[in-house]
Amino acid sequence: MSATPQKNRASRRVLAAAAGLVTVGALVAAMPAGAHDRGHGHGGGHGHGPKPRTVDVQLLSFNDLHGNLEPPAGSAGNVSKTHPDGTVESIPAGGVEYLATSLRTARQGNPYSVTAAGGDMVGASPLLSGLFHDEPTIEALNKLDLDVTAVGNHEFDEGATELARLQNGGCHPVEGCYEKGKKFKGADFPYLAANVTKEKTGKPLLKPYTVWKKKGVKIGFIGVTLEGTPDIVTANGVKGLKFHDEVETINKYARELDRKGVKSIVALIHEGGAPASTSYNYDCDSPGAGDGISGPIVDIAKGITPKVDALVTGHTHQAYVCTVPDPSGKPRMVTSASSFGKLYTDTTLTYDRRTNDIVRTSVKSANHVVTRDQPKAPDMTRLIDRWNKLAAPIANKPQGWISADINGRGSTAPEKPLGNVIADAQLEGLAPADKGGAEVAFMNPGGIRADLVHKASGSEGDGVVTYGEAFTVQPFTNMMNVVDLTGAQLVTALQQQVSGPNEASPKILQVSRGLTYTLDLTKSGADRVVADTIKLNGEAIDPARTYRVAMNEFLAGGGDGFPALGQGTNKLVGASDLDLFNAYLAAHSTATAPLAPPATDRITVIQ
Repeated sequence: MSATPQKNRASRRVLAAAAGLVTVGALVAAMPAGAHDRGHGHGGGHGHGPKPRTVDVQLLSFNDLHGNLEPPAGSAGNVSKTHPDGTVESIPAGGVEYLATSLRTARQGNPYSVTAAGGDMVGASPLLSGLFHDEPTIEALNKLDLDVTAVGNHEFDEGATELARLQNGGCHPVEGCYEKGKKFKGADFPYLAANVTKEKTGKPLLKPYTVWKKKGVKIGFIGVTLEGTPDIVTANGVKGLKFHDEVETINKYARELDRKGVKSIVALIHEGGAPASTSYNYDCDSPGAGDGISGPIVDIAKGITPKVDALVTGHTHQAYVCTVPDPSGKPRMVTSASSFGKLYTDTTLTYDRRTNDIVRTSVKSANHVVTRDQPKAPDMTRLIDRWNKLAAPIANKPQGWISADINGRGSTAPEKPLGNVIADAQLEGLAPADKGGAEVAFMNPGGIRADLVHKASGSEGDGVVTYGEAFTVQPFTNMMNVVDLTGAQLVTALQQQVSGPNEASPKILQVSRGLTYTLDLTKSGADRVVADTIKLNGEAIDPARTYRVAMNEFLAGGGDGFPALGQGTNKLVGASDLDLFNAYLAAHSTATAPLAPPATDRITVIQ
């Protein structure tokens, strides 16, 4: 699953105000006082008498929350469970009211408990959080007693200055304070970014690690984001920053922690893998250790020094608890808890007081569903209600009507019904000559953040699409671009979906009506796109002809591994993707004639 980031709704204004002054220097003090050496363990003491040689430390972890304070709607809010008889159950999950209850319940009876996250806590957020530059999510994470998180790629969506504000607090530089008499306090947990440095100084952007302490127990946490962050974030978001190799960085700081006497180390890595099954209870150590998982995290795990005792990962939005051998051949736990707060991982780290290290042979871990049949945490309900009141005038405005669910994020098919709607909206809005003269439109699949769900989310009524729901689907508010590309460049771009950086994990562009081709997944690399089947309105693509192509500014910059799309000329900047989406819903639906899910017949898939 692509976790493609771009900008949040108001980031353009922030960056314009910064006028190139991405003041990464503002991050020198971007950690809470003492965060480098801290711990607010949960639970009580350990009683009297001689201390036992070992103590069990509970590590609770999650990843890729993306500001989903309310339970995600539709299929994006479900997790799959496979039963012993082979049947698969879909379980509604997620929402911070339930996540808070799950974590607080899990901590009971565990005097040594630490909670960590694997990045992308914010960014690509639903309107409730995104409208307020994710202040509500940081506030919720503070209430959840999060101890530490790595940065993810989405933490850079609005640039280094905004990341510093999320850490340190202060009202938004353009929009000010959202609540009268209240100043945003920032995160009371450290954001770690060991592999992100400032270009000018070479110094780390944020603290590379923190040490959690409780009654003589010390555990070091090193946090990194994926080295490829600049490829999946707009240029403004990573301006002035360098991203380094995950393995080399973690090994460097593991040696530093080791020299300081911190022998127990956990790496928080915003990069992940793909298990062979999407069921959260799948055994990815079958038939052998780590056999059921593939993707970037496998090679990373195999390269990280044995000094590191466990890996909390993310980015791919998958659920897994695996053991991947470290370089010395010893098994080591690698975990990920899906996304959107639908799961949390409970790992037991047995800490040896004599060696100050984790007894690796006794590490146990499992993912648990954040079910919605448990009591809601009242403090989270109050938080959601408070921010919903502020968001309501914008969020509840109807934009259109649908006759049934139109799946986007929840669809696993290469061609997604909602992808077709979005691409068609972009083509229609930018086809007029004075709007760019677009002939075809491309949408990156990772930019579709949710489904359009028929069932009402509030009091608007079934089938009504509100502004808040449309925003949740398209939260980046990227400006649209229309550019000239040759037919040859178009063909190359389609081949780049399944080759180069996208070969191992294809990113299938969503295409506007009129563009058709065959995707043959039995072949390898670029050959999977059958070149002589590519047609526009029934005519073969002419390699020498120039075509006007619409796409968001992220794709037009070559993002997501599409350098061919970055070669466009004669650029015209149009309306935002969200504005075109809402205009299309208004033009093509009424209460009596709602928009139906479109056919998915543009890409013929051979498997």
